[in-house]
Amino acid sequence: MNVEDDAKGKNSENGTIGASTDLPHDRVTVERFRETFPRARWSDRLKAWFVPGRTAERRINRWLAKIEAEQDHFADEKGRDAFAFEPIESPYLEAGPLALEIRTPYSKSVINDIREIPFARWDPDRRLWTVPYRALSDLRQRWRAIESAAKHSEPEARKQRMEAIKGTREEKASKARASERRRKRYPIPVDDLPPFDSAISTHWGVVFFNGSDGEFADGQTINAFYFPTMDAEVYIWATWRLGSLEELIATWPAKAPPIALELKRGWWFPTIEELRVARRAARSKLNADKRRSEKSSAGG
Repeated sequence: MNVEDDAKGKNSENGTIGASTDLPHDRVTVERFRETFPRARWSDRLKAWFVPGRTAERRINRWLAKIEAEQDHFADEKGRDAFAFEPIESPYLEAGPLALEIRTPYSKSVINDIREIPFARWDPDRRLWTVPYRALSDLRQRWRAIESAAKHSEPEARKQRMEAIKGTREEKASKARASERRRKRYPIPVDDLPPFDSAISTHWGVVFFNGSDGEFADGQTINAFYFPTMDAEVYIWATWRLGSLEELIATWPAKAPPIALELKRGWWFPTIEELRVARRAARSKLNADKRRSEKSSAGG
């Protein structure tokens, strides 16, 4: 449902000032609309319902907001009843009075899955996620993955995994990867450089390249930590940084996913899906920095 206006903010029908709106093909909704707006008439020219009056747009918008709120409330009641009949039993999920509440150990996988659920919201004060009951079906579809990732991120589970690989090649490889990433460098083909200070997708995520001093990158390091090198290709090291939320929001996504040649060279322009992941990470970092700043100010 929406209100359509011309450039002046009002529609006119046969010289009458007013506003028009589309309605769903729902007899009950149309009847309620006509009871609220008895002067409303169907306009064949506008292909919509027309309400005369200079305040028609404001009154229609208030009515639409009320209807949508009622629909949300009804959907929440249905979801609450469905959850009561068939609850999700999990230590990470509680049924709150207004919404379902999710509290898990920190996990990027959990965060990414929850963010795909419609209307899911992070509550910074209580340090948990809320999902309205009307989104219960979406939550059910993703819950197995969410719970599995949460269990995987439990401190005890992390500790057990670290103990299991202690002294093994896997531990050495993991430490080596972390050490290499801290260097904030990336191999780029010397004859096919990416634009600097622009959002670029890599095998390590979306980054902004700062520049390069021309140091050659050795193939052994590239193959071990980055991607398979192309035959006869010469690479140099480029430094990179993560983009700010503002920069990532201002970046236009690529119209198509990367082709095989772009994946082989190691960089390409980011798709909307890749930008969404980067934006979520940047937003989380921004919020975390803000909370640390607020705590520091309060402590001072």
